[in-house]
Amino acid sequence: MKVGILGGGQLGRMLALAGLPLGVRCWVLDPSPEAPARAVATHICADYHDRSALEQLAQTVDVITYEFENVPVASANALAERRPVYPSPRALEVSQDRLSEKTFFQELGIPTPRFRSVDTLEGLRSAVEWIGLPAVLKTRRFGYDGKGQYLIRERDDLERAWVVLGGVPLILEEFIAFERELSVLAVRARTGEIRCYPLVENYHREGILRRSLAPAPRTPSALQERAERYARAILEALDYIGVLALELFERHGELLANEMAPRVHNSGHWTIEGAVTSQFENHLRAIVGWPLGPTEARGQCAMLNIIGEIPKIEALLQIPGAHVHLYGKSPRPGRKLGHVTLCEHSEELLVPQLTALQKLLP
Repeated sequence: MKVGILGGGQLGRMLALAGLPLGVRCWVLDPSPEAPARAVATHICADYHDRSALEQLAQTVDVITYEFENVPVASANALAERRPVYPSPRALEVSQDRLSEKTFFQELGIPTPRFRSVDTLEGLRSAVEWIGLPAVLKTRRFGYDGKGQYLIRERDDLERAWVVLGGVPLILEEFIAFERELSVLAVRARTGEIRCYPLVENYHREGILRRSLAPAPRTPSALQERAERYARAILEALDYIGVLALELFERHGELLANEMAPRVHNSGHWTIEGAVTSQFENHLRAIVGWPLGPTEARGQCAMLNIIGEIPKIEALLQIPGAHVHLYGKSPRPGRKLGHVTLCEHSEELLVPQLTALQKLLP
């Protein structure tokens, strides 16, 4: 089986690695000559709009997927005329625009923070009157890892926020004083079968995911069931094939949808060692038409991202049960260079290793 992947970053790399034991070979299309996936997959180094490169990919593989949500929809549609593309380009369209995404959630009955479209400074003032402060002004497209956002605390911040982000379509969202950030990953097969992973508790700093705990501690079954219901509604509405991540805020025992990622996700990296079937293997199983694997956790797991610089590997490996994954990327501030996972039978057994690991990471 030959799988094409639009994007050759660390997610593409881990998809290709998951495919090797199954006899799945991957081709990645990525404009960077240093794409991390090039070490484990055939690399087509070209722009995502390059017609000849898209044709080469379509002629070579059986099915096509993508590892980031800013793939040009036009390119995905062009490929879909030649080969199956999963998830469908429709999922890209919804997720690439925060206004479309939040509107889509509400149409499905999934609660979200209050929001309003903003196109002018006067429109921003009007939106603030309706939503109140604090509020978060965001670009509707291309924001990730905290980029393209401005937290407005006071009315005196309005003009500054507009100067920083204005000139592109924006959305103002209610600021949520959440108790914690959660995510749920779900996978849907071509047959319509859906399986969900346990809820994950996530901690961000400077807009970048630093730590995930799975299953999320102190999570009642009703909360897991609600998250799964929301994820299933999205998957079925989009006739979605593959892994989907839904990011959520927990507030007063309720869940509010923040955003979705139509792909494998950073908060699911723990599944490589910590779940019966990893998110990467299940994504491949889904898109090629194979049966899905079990999604249960093997124990209590933690995943910590390696950001900016790589500690000494031997120090990381001295921690019992530590699994190190490096992405082959050159260090720079704020860049995800790899991750480390820990798995234990209980939260109590996990804490000492997690504490030791956190001391080693920047």
